[in-house]
Amino acid sequence: MSLDNVNDTAANEALIKEVLDQYPEKAAKKRARHLGTVKADASGNPTCGVKSNIKSVPGVMTIRGCAYAGSKGVVWGPIKDMVHISHGPVGCGQYSWSQRRNYFNGTVGVDSFVTMQITSDFQERDIVFGGDKNLDKMVDELNEMFPLNRGITIQSECPIGLIGDDIEAVAKKKSKETGKTIVPVRCEGFRGVSQSLGHHIANDAIRDWVFDKTEAEWETGPYDVNLIADYNIGGDAWPSRKLLEEIGLRVIGSWSGDATLAEIERAPKAKLNLIHCYRSMNYICRHMEEKYDIPWVEYNFFGPTQIAASLRKIAAQFDETIQANAEKVIAKYQPLVDAVVARYKPRLEGKTVLLYVGGLRPRHVATAYDDLGMVIVGTGYEFAHNDDYQRTGHYLKEGTLVYDDVSGYELEKFIEKLRPDLVGSGVKEKYATQKMGVPFRQMHSWDYSGPYHGYDGFAIFARDMDMAVNSPIWSKFKAPWKAA
Repeated sequence: MSLDNVNDTAANEALIKEVLDQYPEKAAKKRARHLGTVKADASGNPTCGVKSNIKSVPGVMTIRGCAYAGSKGVVWGPIKDMVHISHGPVGCGQYSWSQRRNYFNGTVGVDSFVTMQITSDFQERDIVFGGDKNLDKMVDELNEMFPLNRGITIQSECPIGLIGDDIEAVAKKKSKETGKTIVPVRCEGFRGVSQSLGHHIANDAIRDWVFDKTEAEWETGPYDVNLIADYNIGGDAWPSRKLLEEIGLRVIGSWSGDATLAEIERAPKAKLNLIHCYRSMNYICRHMEEKYDIPWVEYNFFGPTQIAASLRKIAAQFDETIQANAEKVIAKYQPLVDAVVARYKPRLEGKTVLLYVGGLRPRHVATAYDDLGMVIVGTGYEFAHNDDYQRTGHYLKEGTLVYDDVSGYELEKFIEKLRPDLVGSGVKEKYATQKMGVPFRQMHSWDYSGPYHGYDGFAIFARDMDMAVNSPIWSKFKAPWKAA
């Protein structure tokens, strides 16, 4: 792609109009609110004011997940020493089985259950007569089979909400009988417009069913922090924790990736909450700020520019010792950064990137690409809210194409017209993009690579982007527009 037209506002707005012209008038009017470009506000700051967190247009296939996916697949599923029941028909549990690469330490089936899938396997009789009795029996069987589990969650699927199973009553009864934490989560897939409400519901379940239920035996310290909303995709939470401990902080909880129930129970004893994925767990951070007076800070450990900025922001919440340590750690890793940039920037500089991911990555990874000299030409979220887009503008250049809840047609048209050197999105978009002859990286779970967080992760990130963009295999493909 020629860099002469990169992030050209007029060209991108003309592209949006071309896409909208293919819809019926009513659908086009609705979708127009979700497509736009980055523009400067009255103060000269870049903003992207597209509409978000609205129901998808009926009949237009989108890439969103459901509330069950947000609760079980994101927030609760990675908690390793709890057993998570997918309560309903087998399909949802099968689809969500071990898909996110949430790494953990432990022995599967003994003290860790992340990669196991447990479902109540609803049949027609359960829809008619209810599944409460089977759920009661299932909890007993799970405690017999896995005696070292610290607790159980009940992740409700759509039929549970439709037939009215009383999972709360079962949870209270079995918790009293077993003495273990049993959490009912009303995350039926049809709730909300996307998986985002599932995150919120899961956060509320932590608030209502975990916090203050037991007295966490923990000797507090002045540098205690919680690492929140890092799901340890490909091991991401481990280098993040390493950096925080290197500057002198004590991570008393890292959740929910590689987390234990005890880490969540003692979370209210921390001095500061550090949140990585703002969209999925800002709710619990706000609750802890209001109830326990624990401040929270959003941070970004993608790429050296943001790592340094985040370490300094975090250190500023503490004393001069921590602040000095942060500077030492930044200086310590600078030779690694210089070596990575020297090796990969000449091979990647000027290459264009189009992103479409969930959570935080449409904005958080932008500066990691900048660090390698790559240019973001389009980005968007699957399930963002307005405050996500408010946080996105300053990561992007004016004129950048922005799209919310993009449809398959829109995304393919944007790729065809912008002709990026690399697309970063999810597995559903991967193979269609590659068939267009465009390099692709799966940016939900790192295409079986990672970690990407931290300084060591930046080296892996740079290698993977180079491997994707500069692979000789692309010379064997002919994109449809080239064939035409």
